[in-house]
Amino acid sequence: MRDRLILLPGWGLGVSPLEPLAAALRGLDEHLHVEIEPLPDMDNDHLDDWLAELNSTLPDNVWLGGWSLGGMLAAELAARRGERCCGLATFASNVCFVAGSQWPSAMPQADFDAFIAGCRADADATLKRFSLLCVQGAEEPRALSRQLKAGAPHGIGNGLIEGLKLLEKMDTRAALQAYRGPQLHLFGGLDALVPAEASADLLTLLPDIEVGVIEQASHAFILENPHGVAAAVQAFLHESGDD
Repeated sequence: MRDRLILLPGWGLGVSPLEPLAAALRGLDEHLHVEIEPLPDMDNDHLDDWLAELNSTLPDNVWLGGWSLGGMLAAELAARRGERCCGLATFASNVCFVAGSQWPSAMPQADFDAFIAGCRADADATLKRFSLLCVQGAEEPRALSRQLKAGAPHGIGNGLIEGLKLLEKMDTRAALQAYRGPQLHLFGGLDALVPAEASADLLTLLPDIEVGVIEQASHAFILENPHGVAAAVQAFLHESGDD
């Protein structure tokens, strides 16, 4: 099913941030079937359980993509599926979301600790703050932030805190190195959550993959510039599909 792309959303804001990109991709190629799969509402932060849930839900032999946490999960699932995954595309998705000695180009641990504490105390206020961080660096941040918050799911599911705990400990380096299919990873030059420097570190780790930085773009560049991102993804799909 090389004509099918499944996109996984990021943490906390639901599927709506990916909808403009999905629409733009469909407009570029009427034969491409693009679907957005919500992240599972899990009651634990065990990566294997999240991947098992996604693996049982998603069809085999499709392209996988995702934004932020969704991209990290797509990378792990691609490695698990191997040849049963056509290719991988991630957007504003770091190898490690939280910085460590092995991967410093990420969010400082202290900032993340404050974030998860805030989510436990007042999840709605934290989601509002998160939506503002997502659009920091965008040309029209207020409008984009309102759009993100308006499309976010109502009610706080189990997956909100568990998703943060999962995000804190994920490290997709081994998965990205293990997956032999085509890969495209796009970063935002002004991303407040995933430093643009991570793109160079990723290219050092895997010199043979496609890595790009969209200058003057926020963490939510899929919402800022869906048509530009769609054009890059379409080119990647066609080039990789012809191999």
